[in-house]
Amino acid sequence: MSGSAATTLDELVEAARAGSAVAFEAIWRTLSPVVAGYLRGRGAQDVEDLTSEVFLGAFQRLPTFEGDGAAFRRWLFTIAHHRSADDLRRRVRRAVEEPYEPESDPRRVPSAADDALAHLAQAEVLTLLADLPEDQRNVLLLRIVADLAVADVAAVMHRSPDAVRQLHHRAVARLRRGLLGPHEPVTESTPETMAQS
Repeated sequence: MSGSAATTLDELVEAARAGSAVAFEAIWRTLSPVVAGYLRGRGAQDVEDLTSEVFLGAFQRLPTFEGDGAAFRRWLFTIAHHRSADDLRRRVRRAVEEPYEPESDPRRVPSAADDALAHLAQAEVLTLLADLPEDQRNVLLLRIVADLAVADVAAVMHRSPDAVRQLHHRAVARLRRGLLGPHEPVTESTPETMAQS
């Protein structure tokens, strides 16, 4: 990155492969929030540490990476997907019940009411995501949070594009049912239905 700042992911990846720490930092600033969102959606407990592990793995293997910005993004989310699965396996093996100590809970805030109101929608979405089968949840997270194309999600998940489309459709249908409730039919707004409400 001599002279001018790299502005596209393609340029940043090329500069980072050439050894530019500034370019890799720019990649981190651009993609770490998205990777963290993906990991959070997969149920990671320590999102920041896991995000750092993903980028550390990418940085260590960057000299062997070949491809453009889109390929890098796909590769990065493949690493995130695998690290998340490893993290889940580790947690399942180490599942030890610890007594709850409110004083050491990092989620504590001055006002529980304010916190509940601020996080109600996020908690509802995370609950609905957690209720989805793992493959459906992964497809939604990779498509929506990671903003990957169907073909890229298929590559990350080792599935066919048709299977990814089907999983995506089923996940959206389940989320819709979860958001509308079991007795709420999906209706279109018409002048008649709007007048009734």
